[in-house]
Amino acid sequence: MSSTSIDLLQRRFDILGKRAPLFYEKPLHIVRGEGVWLHDADGKKYLDAYNNVAHVGHCHPRVVDAICAQARTLNTSTRYLHETIVRYAERLAATFTQDDMMVMFCCSGSEANELALRMVRELSGGTGVISTANSYHGNTAAVSQISSILSTPDQRGPDVRMIPVIDPYRDRGAKDDATLVDGYCAEVDKAIASFADGGRKFAGMILCTGLSSEGLPTQPAGYMRRVAEQVRAAGGYFIADEVQGGFGRFGSHFWGHQVQGVVPDIVTLGKPMGNGHPMAAVIARRHIVERFTELNPMYFNTFAGNPVSCAAGMAVMDVLEDEDLVANAKTTGDYVIAQLHELAQRHELIGDVRGRGLFFAVELVQDREAKTPATDAAKEIINAMSRAGVLISRIGPFDNILKIRPPMPFTRGNADQLIETLDGVMASLRVAA
Repeated sequence: MSSTSIDLLQRRFDILGKRAPLFYEKPLHIVRGEGVWLHDADGKKYLDAYNNVAHVGHCHPRVVDAICAQARTLNTSTRYLHETIVRYAERLAATFTQDDMMVMFCCSGSEANELALRMVRELSGGTGVISTANSYHGNTAAVSQISSILSTPDQRGPDVRMIPVIDPYRDRGAKDDATLVDGYCAEVDKAIASFADGGRKFAGMILCTGLSSEGLPTQPAGYMRRVAEQVRAAGGYFIADEVQGGFGRFGSHFWGHQVQGVVPDIVTLGKPMGNGHPMAAVIARRHIVERFTELNPMYFNTFAGNPVSCAAGMAVMDVLEDEDLVANAKTTGDYVIAQLHELAQRHELIGDVRGRGLFFAVELVQDREAKTPATDAAKEIINAMSRAGVLISRIGPFDNILKIRPPMPFTRGNADQLIETLDGVMASLRVAA
């Protein structure tokens, strides 16, 4: 780090505190970005293979121009009529299989999930919500309670139940998908029953459609669809969190729940929606929104859905369509998965490779038979990758899973750099061991 960066780090510690999270052991002083690249203060260039906020690429000129043009013209709240607000909401709703979806704008994924929780609790008359262990759904007071990586059991209280993370990599054995689904869904039934046993009414369940923070496990066929059926049968609502998996990330479909064949009651959106501009939304069935707004006729959010935000969102949709980025996620993603499987043939450290579209998980183990998590190796690898100019992260219950989630314009050439760098880092790690 340069003296300037070291000074900036100390100033950050002084004003933000040492617990404000930073990526990597050697924090990066990033000053510029374009496409899939980031540049630091010393002129070093990094391949960003992690950031899904800059969904269509860092500082995409069409998104930047749309924001600037609208900001020069008008920026105000949704309490005024504005063509772009309505047109963007219509375009967003049209991406869903259901034809009766309505849009409620928010400013962040946390806020969207907070609103979704409020909706299912008020409409069901219950308070009990189910989430998954090792999940992340945001950082507000209510949402942190359903984000197990941010809360302890005591902090969650009696209105939250966590079901175990599904883990077909470890659980498969000789079991077929149906047997795995039966076992995993039994945990949902158990959680629902526990609310009744505790004298609390069940309200609903929230799932990240890719189980992203949980480690991106390969979901056995029918799992999420069956979960949604269980939730509704118990009188609850099913919330699909698309903050990480949405907007074509999985390549084959625009939304992660569509990959799983699920029709959610409520869908929450965030991160990639504005390509870095803070915007989010709750998308829900018409009868749900109308009933909620009957109970709460003054739902209003000062900044959510403003004309500048909607101009940014519209530009993101334009770029996804015009640059064929969802198809790119499929073709480039298939290539990356194949290369990662080849890498696994050379490195015993890789226990499992999984993913879809431009979202990948590489589970590292100390021993392939015992499947013992290689947590320390994962930490060492992501830091070595950063030093080598490629940015990735790690996730999972044991922090032993490499999380790779690049912007949507990621190419085969970028993929080759990613794989070659990862191969070299793992080879050097093996030599050092």
